[in-house]
Amino acid sequence: MRLSQLLDEKLIEADLKPPYIEEPEDNPYSPEKLLWIIKKNVLHRLVELLEKTGNVRNSKRLFIDIYNREKRATTGIGNGIAFPHVRTIAVRDISFCFARSLKGIDFGAIDGEPCHLFFTLVAPPYEEKVYLKYYRKLASILRYDTVVQGIMEAEGPGEIIREIKRAES
Repeated sequence: MRLSQLLDEKLIEADLKPPYIEEPEDNPYSPEKLLWIIKKNVLHRLVELLEKTGNVRNSKRLFIDIYNREKRATTGIGNGIAFPHVRTIAVRDISFCFARSLKGIDFGAIDGEPCHLFFTLVAPPYEEKVYLKYYRKLASILRYDTVVQGIMEAEGPGEIIREIKRAES
């Protein structure tokens, strides 16, 4: 069971750009509202990537479910990593995508730092065991700074997949 088997290059965004937001002095939104606008934009892009798997039954429902999961508790786990994940009837099978932001995006991470790596895992509700195995696998490889650094320095989607494969070995 390898995460890299769930990925191909079309499921990777190698340079996710932060959403354009007006400068703070011109911005009518509170910092909290602004954070949720940014999160919505990022989650929409991740759902677009997941649609390329062919496993998404209902992209609107998937977005709502992953957004509601994010509202319960941030998936910004720190060290520049966010891990949006959900079990939902909006997908047919377990699916995984990845986006990297070279600049970093405020995603409300627990350490207060911007997120650079967005790993997204979704599965149907009845796939709990498989989902948890992939969840644990990702958590175990992301403990190592060398893995995070390798993914950050990778030149493109192909190299990102190779870095994940190397970490799984």
